[in-house]
Amino acid sequence: MSEDDTSVEELPEPALPASQLHAFAELLFFAYRDFTGDPDIILKDFGFGRAHHRVLHFVNRHSGLRVADLLDILNITKQSLSRVLKQLIDQGYVTQKAGASDRRERLLYPTERGKALAARLAAPQLIRLRGALQAAGLEGEAAIRRFLEAMINAEDRPKVSAITNPTPLPGTHADKDETV
Repeated sequence: MSEDDTSVEELPEPALPASQLHAFAELLFFAYRDFTGDPDIILKDFGFGRAHHRVLHFVNRHSGLRVADLLDILNITKQSLSRVLKQLIDQGYVTQKAGASDRRERLLYPTERGKALAARLAAPQLIRLRGALQAAGLEGEAAIRRFLEAMINAEDRPKVSAITNPTPLPGTHADKDETV
């Protein structure tokens, strides 16, 4: 939260009591634990962690992504990304190419091996998401989207919306949407 965000006590009515907000926070913790748990088990077999998963996810979903854009998306330092990206490149999951118009740009592409691992990591998450969205019902999907978007820092929402929009990021190749 930024300095301009209000505290729980300052929220206008009909805000939920703090005890209910804490319960929602706990639900988010448990949901995140289970959402990441299945891929974590798979990642261990490769000696990778969640940072590898995040990098591979975005490189796979937005083939041709610039390193600078990936840094911005993940909101991490060059040093943090460098270590993870080096491992993914060295082990043949990601390839890096110079930009066509600007040779200084580093563009990231998943290899076939990287695409396969990304699909394997995403499969249990997509199944979990499908079940949760079905349980929420048709009207629930829009409410859940609004809720998740509202959880993102206001200044980051336009950037996140551009990433999560089905259209590809500028300069990347459109990916095929598959059904799981």
